[in-house]
Amino acid sequence: MEALVASGVGVLTAVGVYLCLRGRTFPVVLGLSFLSYAVNVFLFASGRLIVGRPPIIDPAAPGYTDPLPQALVLTAIVISFGMTALVVVLALRAFLEAGSDHVDGREPKGREPR
Repeated sequence: MEALVASGVGVLTAVGVYLCLRGRTFPVVLGLSFLSYAVNVFLFASGRLIVGRPPIIDPAAPGYTDPLPQALVLTAIVISFGMTALVVVLALRAFLEAGSDHVDGREPKGREPR
């Protein structure tokens, strides 16, 4: 199970970094989203993968799951949603100002904006 979660985090991170290095703004936004998903899965997995245990201390339960990673993931989801909304608005504004969605504002040679 740990190898599957570690592989998933690695794939999400690799896809996020690849998309962040693209030349257009939309893949960069998607890359940031994939990176935030990778961080969320990493934080959630850091609380140990225990199935069927309560997140609160109960004398009748044989053990409990650490609730801190769950709280951190919920907070990270809210922050990443706000960050994604801000980046989308900034990308749209840059597209309207420059007439191109290329990250440096210029089209590569041989390509003209439509």
